Amino acid sequence: MKDLGSLLKQAQAMQQKLQEAQAKLQAQEIEAAAGGGLVKLTLRGTGDIASLNIDESLIKPGESEIIADLVIAAFADAKRKLDEAQAGMVRNAAGPLAGLPGMPKI
Repeated sequence: MKDLGSLLKQAQAMQQKLQEAQAKLQAQEIEAAAGGGLVKLTLRGTGDIASLNIDESLIKPGESEIIADLVIAAFADAKRKLDEAQAGMVRNAAGPLAGLPGMPKI
């Protein structure tokens, strides 16, 4: 029974670490840019856009499609970075129990 007790303690410790990681993830902000920095975007850990900065040189008649494409590219870059950061935090929190039934997969 010592092994079962040890495994239960490890699972409880991992659950605590996962809860702490989740809180950190939600507070995290990721910055990304597109168009050589003409469009900058900050994405919260929740996936919401925290800020968007569009260089004034893009704000010309007929440039709206370019701006839209750059915003989408900046968002995609920020989302990719956020996903990578979240996967790393979960991997660190789960430790050796990652991938077991009922545990987070990495």
